[in-house]
Amino acid sequence: MKKRVVVGLSGGVDSSVAAYLLKEQGYEVIAMFMKNWHDDSVTISNECPWLDDSNDAMIVSQQLGIPFQTIDLSVEYKQRIVDYMFAEYERGRTPNPDVLCNREIKFDIFLKAALKLGADFVATGHYARKGETTVNGNTVYRLLAGKDPNKDQSYFLCQLRQDQLAKALFPVGELLKPEVRDIARKAGISTAEKKDSQGLCFIGKVHLPDFLQQQLKPRKGKVVEVPANSSIFSGAAHAVELAELTQPYPLNPDSGEVVGEHNGAHYYTIGQRRGLNLGGFERPLFVIGTDTKDNILYTGMGEDHPGLYRRGLFLGHEDHWVRPDFNLKPGESKSYMARIRYRQPLEPCTLFRRDEGIYIVFDRPQRGVTPGQFAAWYEGEELVGSGVIA
Repeated sequence: MKKRVVVGLSGGVDSSVAAYLLKEQGYEVIAMFMKNWHDDSVTISNECPWLDDSNDAMIVSQQLGIPFQTIDLSVEYKQRIVDYMFAEYERGRTPNPDVLCNREIKFDIFLKAALKLGADFVATGHYARKGETTVNGNTVYRLLAGKDPNKDQSYFLCQLRQDQLAKALFPVGELLKPEVRDIARKAGISTAEKKDSQGLCFIGKVHLPDFLQQQLKPRKGKVVEVPANSSIFSGAAHAVELAELTQPYPLNPDSGEVVGEHNGAHYYTIGQRRGLNLGGFERPLFVIGTDTKDNILYTGMGEDHPGLYRRGLFLGHEDHWVRPDFNLKPGESKSYMARIRYRQPLEPCTLFRRDEGIYIVFDRPQRGVTPGQFAAWYEGEELVGSGVIA
């Protein structure tokens, strides 16, 4: 009897080819399009509107001769992703909705809907791979980087659990993007030349200030320019307290001089340069800190300002292990490669488990360590864990 797979067909070429490959491999394939939260008032026009994507997905299903369904997850998406984003920005943090979309929507609500249809697996067009190993006689699933180094999307899956990975298939993970488009062309799939979406998970490209102003009202506040009068500590991790190595740059209203006004500290993120609308400085200003309580925006001049860099970060107990058997015990430490944002090259680091939580100390300072974002750590090509930066 054929195994049944429900493919999350987004209307793009990657998920289209995923569905095609699964059918070629002998699976019984059902296509399902997820309609998630959508608001025309904040979506930049003609960038991945959901209706066009839905039509493209339906056409591909017809071309492949597979059943097609639409599932409306807009209520759940609003509750689990959009409301979360507003809450995080209000706290002065920068969320990653795509990571949450995979954990909360695609591999939770969507997965449950697929299982109700009798699915053995769900599949997506992610550039990632799944492997298996055996630990103490039990099967353990591995989340591996995609073969295409320019498209690897394992980072976006960094919060998946073993039970979610067990039911996941990533058919294009072994391929390079040009190979995926070539397969689509040869198979006559209508999305073969469709441009990749650059927007939020199943929403499209959003004009962030308009999006945030729906809930977070403008609030005039001071912009403080902080002089670069401190240096990054460059000693070994064991030479000083971990808490010291992972502290953000020290900032307070007396750290520098007021150089302008902003419309709300919650609209900005660390490392940001655009949108400050402040001129007359010797070098560009960058955001090095936000205080949403007192509504102060801290800036530093130049790419090399020490406020842009940190040796490490603290996760507290917000760590998640894709490989639970790799979890550290209090007092333990281990070297890994890690990234703190999508597409960032992997950087050598050491994880330390202490009673108060996990610390990550990098071999060299990292630019733009941003609270609310996800750090993910790898052993070789395997993503083994992740956590929310405190």
